[in-house]
Amino acid sequence: MIITPNTEELLLAAAYNNAAWCAAVCRDGAFTAQAWSSPRPTPLYYPDAVTLTRDTDTAALLAGIDTAAPRASVKDSFAVLDLAPAGFEVLFGAEWIHRPASAPAAAPALAWSRICGPAELEAWETAWDGEESTGLFHAGLLDGEAEGAAEIAFLAGRDAEGRILAGAAANRTGEVVGISNVFSADGTPDDEAWAGALTLAASLWPGLGLVGYESGDDLDTALRHGFTAIGPLRVWVHSG
Repeated sequence: MIITPNTEELLLAAAYNNAAWCAAVCRDGAFTAQAWSSPRPTPLYYPDAVTLTRDTDTAALLAGIDTAAPRASVKDSFAVLDLAPAGFEVLFGAEWIHRPASAPAAAPALAWSRICGPAELEAWETAWDGEESTGLFHAGLLDGEAEGAAEIAFLAGRDAEGRILAGAAANRTGEVVGISNVFSADGTPDDEAWAGALTLAASLWPGLGLVGYESGDDLDTALRHGFTAIGPLRVWVHSG
């Protein structure tokens, strides 16, 4: 893949957007020019650090997290670090994706709206998890407790009975909106989640491009909906 100046700008924006989302969910950590990191273990599915540049200093990065904690992890946003000598191994790789604001969106079949209030957020997380809400997505993401919370939205697609059958999370930083946690309930096509989330995000933040990261079948689905892969990332986990 050829990285042009425009692509590099998008990669930097996508990495920062994702780090801001992690910081809001984790309610911890600090930003430097090179990375966001949390000195305390983060919730399940969330990294302890996210790099923001290609030249992140490895020693400084690892000094900012608790590498002795079970499953300590680092999101290597540019897939350039070698953390194996520090006891890490690659957990998975993925691709950053970008979708211009001008790309058309398919019409969703469900009724899509923004989640409002703790009760709706709990129902959204239950649908996302498939079993029950654990409080991972805390009410502070809705009421302004977290930095930048006014730029976060949980998107839900409901059937005629009001059941949440698809959804996604969205967060704005600068001139991009991050799309993550895209899900569909059993029996609901994956394309419905993307069509609905993209349509609603465009109405909430008109004129802004979308970024995120996906892999495997989810990446294929995102590409069908107007995204382009713009660069690789890796997530490292401490083998100890």
